[in-house]
Amino acid sequence: MNSRNYGCRITTDITIKGNRAVVMENQMLRLTILTERGTDIIELLYKPLDIDLMWRSPVRLHHKSDYISTTGNSLGNYLDHNSGGWQEILPNGGSECFYKGACLGMHGEISNIPWEFRVIRDEEDEIAVVFSVSTLRSPFRLEKRITLKAFESVIYLSEKLTNLAKEPMELMWGHHPTVGKPFLDETCMISTNAVKGFTLKPQDFKNQRLEPDSEFLWPLSKANCKTVDLSAVPPANEGTADMIYLTGFPKHAWYKVSSKKLGLSYGLNWDGEQFPYLWMWLICGGADGYPWYGRTYNLALEPWTSYSSKGLTGAIENKSALRMEANEVIKTELAFRVTECSPSSIHL
Repeated sequence: MNSRNYGCRITTDITIKGNRAVVMENQMLRLTILTERGTDIIELLYKPLDIDLMWRSPVRLHHKSDYISTTGNSLGNYLDHNSGGWQEILPNGGSECFYKGACLGMHGEISNIPWEFRVIRDEEDEIAVVFSVSTLRSPFRLEKRITLKAFESVIYLSEKLTNLAKEPMELMWGHHPTVGKPFLDETCMISTNAVKGFTLKPQDFKNQRLEPDSEFLWPLSKANCKTVDLSAVPPANEGTADMIYLTGFPKHAWYKVSSKKLGLSYGLNWDGEQFPYLWMWLICGGADGYPWYGRTYNLALEPWTSYSSKGLTGAIENKSALRMEANEVIKTELAFRVTECSPSSIHL
C-alpha cells in the first residue's frame, strides 16, 4: 500500500493484468507506470476533470507471457503487445535494422524489457522515483527520475544516459506519449515553436495527407492542391493517417495541444538541441490493416534525437543519429504539463 491516502503518494506493490506497476499521484494527477514494460505510462489521469489522456490501443493490455507471438518478425512482436500510452524508446526508432553485429528490433529495446526502480523521495509535498535500465543488445544505461509536487499538474523528468562501451556508439532516443479519447477530438489544436516540417519517402501510410518527400513551413502545407492546416486535428472518421517530422526548434522547445470542447490542454517542454526532431503520428481512422484495422484515433507528438523510417541505420545515413563517445554521459530534462484554459482562447 502507499504510505498516505492524501497529498503526494506512491503505490509500489500492485499488478495490472499480471504486470507489475508503480502508481504516482498527487491532488491533480495520477500516473500508472508499468515497470516490466519499459516504464510505459498507461494512465495519465487529470483528476479535476477525470480525464485520462493516454491512448488505449485496440490491442488490450495483457501480460506478454499470456500471448506467445507466432512470428519472429520484430514489428509483430512489438505491436502485438503495444496497448498504448507513453513509451520511451532507445537505441532504435522504427524499423528493425542491424548495427555493429546486433539486430535491433522495432523500437528496440528499452520499451520491451523490465526496469528497476527505487523511491528516493516520499513526502506529502513531493514524491520522486528513479527508474533505471541497462540494455541487453546494446551497451547503454538509462536512469529516469519522475517527480510530482503537491497541487501541481506537472510531471518532471530528469534523465541520465551512459554509453558503457569502450567505443563510440550511435543511437536514436525518443519519447512516445500517445493521446486518445476522451481528450482527442476535432476541437483540438496543436501549437509549437517548431519552424518547419517534412515527410519521408516512401510514405509511412497510404492514407497520408501530405505527399512523400515534401517540406513545408509549420503549420501550413499542401495536399492535393489544397492548403492544409496541420495544427488542426481532424475528426475521428476522417480516414487519414499521418507521419510528419517537425524541426527548427530553439533550445527551449515546446508544444501544446488544446481541446476547445474540454477547456483543457497538455504540453511538453524539452531541450531542442538534444532532441531536435518532433515526430507527429496522427491517426484518424486511416491506418488500415494490421494491427489496428482502421480502429484507432490517436495523436503522438514525440521529441527525438533523430529521424528515419529505416531505423538506426537510416538515421546514420541521413546524419541525424546521436553519437556518444566511449563512457560518455548525457543528461536532460523534460516537463509535461496539463492545464485548464478558456475554450474561447482556442482558435479553430
